Amino acid sequence: MCNTIISTNFNFPGQKHVYHGKVREVYTLENNTLLMVATDRLSAFDVVMPKGIPYKGQILNQIATKMMRDTEDLVPNWLIATPDPNVAIGEACEPFKVEMVIRGYMSGHAAREYKAGKRMLCGVAMPEGMKENDKFPQPIITPATKAEMGDHDEDISREEILNRGIVSEEDYLQLEDYTRKLFQRGSEIAAERGLILVDTKYEFGKTKDGKVVLIDEIHTPDSSRYFYAEGYQERQKNNEPQKQLSKEFVRQWLIQNGFQGLEGQQVPAMTDAYIESVSERYIELYENITGEKFVKADVSNIHKRIEENVLHYLAN
Repeated sequence: MCNTIISTNFNFPGQKHVYHGKVREVYTLENNTLLMVATDRLSAFDVVMPKGIPYKGQILNQIATKMMRDTEDLVPNWLIATPDPNVAIGEACEPFKVEMVIRGYMSGHAAREYKAGKRMLCGVAMPEGMKENDKFPQPIITPATKAEMGDHDEDISREEILNRGIVSEEDYLQLEDYTRKLFQRGSEIAAERGLILVDTKYEFGKTKDGKVVLIDEIHTPDSSRYFYAEGYQERQKNNEPQKQLSKEFVRQWLIQNGFQGLEGQQVPAMTDAYIESVSERYIELYENITGEKFVKADVSNIHKRIEENVLHYLAN
């Protein structure tokens, strides 16, 4: 098996704080700078899997970087530089405590809720007579509260966000506007690649100047679900599952093996062959989403490579 990066313990010049997220390690440096390392950790059902996936961090970081560049004319973002395939450096922001989830199609969590008989999701009505993977008449925004590591993100309505004062009304309207614009652009980019952007989530923060900006990842297979456009209508008509590009294949494998992140459930054993297959799927995702060939970074000593690249960037 190829080397993976599961955890980091760097000590960069001017380092003030480290936060270990589900799949990213966030280093706060002086001068209001954040350094984010995308690890090869795999998270599903808000649980981090015991083994890493080769090249996953590089893939997520490079997709997110490309998509931020492709949307910065619409929505400002935190990103300044990517000195290493696994590293993004940008402006430190105060994150909003909600994830802006937007769904163009009834899939995943929305479909599971719908099958359970629910017709409201986060205070938004879902039409009667829909079946799994049908397109919504209009994309719906279904926010979630941001969980601490190990906890589950929770659905929340716009009304509740405002009532509880989690986000001010002025800021929330800005978040909704940015979310719709990003989803529209993401859908257009996907269509050019023969894909459908099914649903995704965006995270936002405020800079020290009070500007709302996009942070974290965008349009990656970890934060988004894609279908292949070719054959979509045919598969819907025949009640067949859609051919998709997302982390859903990992969730489905876990469900089949009796795991949904519930108390008392054990994460199934991941063989080397299975891990290799997940890595290959992520590379396929990268190439389809970006339209570019994936170039594997040198993984003989990932920690050393990252450290050298970051130190070189900070020195200049």
